[in-house]
Amino acid sequence: MSLAFQTSLDFAAAAEASSDGEALIVELDGYEGPLDVLLTLARAQKVDLTRLSVTALAEQYLAFVREAGRRFQLAADYLVMAAWLTYLKSRLLLPRPSAEAAAPTADEEAAGLAFRLARLDAMRRAAEALEARPMLGREVFMRGDPEAISVTSHERLDGDLYALIDAYAGMRQRRQERRYSPPEVNAYRLDEARERLRMLAQRLQRWTALSRLAPSAVEGGPSRASCVASTLSASLELVREGALDARQLAPFDEVYLRGRKAA
Repeated sequence: MSLAFQTSLDFAAAAEASSDGEALIVELDGYEGPLDVLLTLARAQKVDLTRLSVTALAEQYLAFVREAGRRFQLAADYLVMAAWLTYLKSRLLLPRPSAEAAAPTADEEAAGLAFRLARLDAMRRAAEALEARPMLGREVFMRGDPEAISVTSHERLDGDLYALIDAYAGMRQRRQERRYSPPEVNAYRLDEARERLRMLAQRLQRWTALSRLAPSAVEGGPSRASCVASTLSASLELVREGALDARQLAPFDEVYLRGRKAA
């Protein structure tokens, strides 16, 4: 029977190892050389497969795998080659089926195996392509609110176009009539604070706290804070004019005032 067949397998790792001088060299009864060359000769029926020992081939392959380390692709290529050789030899040794059984020939079996191997390789490439794509949660992230709440209103308003225009005009009119009028602030006048301190400066012989010199708040009049602030500003002006002396023992402490003695 004819054992010539063609496959679409691509032994890239084995070809690279052959170019680098690291190919798997097998020593079998009737052949000695690279495994890929043996497979090529077997396809072309230029070597007697019945004389080859599958056990010796398996032992030499396992020894090569132990020395190859983590070169999995190269080991996988040579495993496929050894499997092809084993399959071809089994087809030669087993008796051919009868014509009534209509069993597939060796060429058909080889073509089917090649197709399954090619399909397996395509699945592996597809898995690698899917794994290389961006992954959710690592390179791609979902938006912040994936399940937004949807509100569906079942109420129906009754009205006509004239009522809608009238409501809009009324809203616009109310907005135009709206005015903001801030309340008037009754503050302690600075000139009044200056005159009051100028009169008190003549009697201030000792250091006196500024809070005691500021007038108290009365109902309807300036607030206490306004009186203290205006008194402080007026005292600084009188200090600059030489009518008062001021001191503060620590930051944010009480300010003390005293009338300046005439030279």
